[in-house]
Amino acid sequence: MLFNLRILLNNAALRNGRSFVVRNFRCGQPLQNKVQLKGRDLLTLKDFTGEEIKYMLWLSADLKFRIKQKGEYLPLLQGKALSMIFEKRSTRTRLSTETGFALLGGHPCFLTTQDIHLGVNESLTDTARVLSSMTDAVLARVYKQSDLDILAKEASIPIVNGLSDLYHPIQILADYLTLQEHYGSLKGLTLSWIGDGNNILHSIMMSAAKFGMHLQAATPKRLEVQNQGAGRVILFLKPLGKDPSMSLRTSGGPRYLLIPSLGMIILREYKNLLFKGKAKFSGQEAHEGYEPDPSVIKLAERYAKENSTKLSLTNDPLEAARGGNVLITDTWISMGQEEEKKMRLQAFQGYQITMKTAKVAASDWTFLHCLPRKPEEVDDEVFYSPRSLVFPEAENRKWTIMAIMVSLLTDYSPQLQKPKF
Repeated sequence: MLFNLRILLNNAALRNGRSFVVRNFRCGQPLQNKVQLKGRDLLTLKDFTGEEIKYMLWLSADLKFRIKQKGEYLPLLQGKALSMIFEKRSTRTRLSTETGFALLGGHPCFLTTQDIHLGVNESLTDTARVLSSMTDAVLARVYKQSDLDILAKEASIPIVNGLSDLYHPIQILADYLTLQEHYGSLKGLTLSWIGDGNNILHSIMMSAAKFGMHLQAATPKRLEVQNQGAGRVILFLKPLGKDPSMSLRTSGGPRYLLIPSLGMIILREYKNLLFKGKAKFSGQEAHEGYEPDPSVIKLAERYAKENSTKLSLTNDPLEAARGGNVLITDTWISMGQEEEKKMRLQAFQGYQITMKTAKVAASDWTFLHCLPRKPEEVDDEVFYSPRSLVFPEAENRKWTIMAIMVSLLTDYSPQLQKPKF
């Protein structure tokens, strides 16, 4: 009630043309802090040191404690506006960002593909400059990481990656906050990833070692497809743009993919095609897998060496789960992969996380999933068990995105004692 009264008083004052603002909240004395993130972009966690990532988690815990536990009013973003570009639909990203930014006194502006077409009706350069003149930051949930790179280059305001084909950094911050709250510290934990080598795994690989965490990841083996047509070699390719259909090209004849167990799938042709990962070809065989991006693997190996942590990549789910403190998975079929569903379900057989998987994990195992979840990825017994942290994880999306915005747009320093990481 008091919070609503403050908002009403502020709005009434603004309508009357006065600069009166309710300011009866306490931020305390700013702490001496060596980490300064104001004005930065958040495109991927590889751009941030361990101390910088810890600072964002510290700020998340601070805001959560002061606002949720103590009921304080902290309009740290009052007078600021946020552009929210969503090429892909979302529940948690949209809700956490809109409510969090507003709770801090700011004004979020939601833009769908009905409102803005990145690089279509207007160049990315022009869009970046227009948004920079009207808002204070941009959170973009896009198909291509390269679009974020261009926006960051051309904009004069912070750009935040709300999800791309390569990374999902804001999800991982929520995961780490959840684990810190549960275990009391992150150092020494073993993360067991069982699923696709996607943007979530990439973001873990870019950050886990910086906390002293070990990573064991299992992704399905490469698929081998025999082309029955003479003189034709199948190339697994991913279409540029936003069309969700799977695509491929052969050297001649009709464009099709023949999988004995599924039958023949006829697909339409695309003008612009891009390799998905690294495909290897030998004669009439085409190999395509679900492993992490090779460039991400190379950098993750360097991080593991620098921080004396272990990085293990395997095709065996139980091997990845063995001794793991945290069992993690994600959707097997992301937006843009719907027409690959049958093939993916076949490739991911044996990857469902169950109590059988948990039996080989550490005695204090927990479970994470960024949602939305499908039963084939994890059964109900694990998903709804007391070991599952998925709903605190979802809530922490809000506190971490609030911390990101505060750290990039203000000089605020946490008042809560720094947690142990």
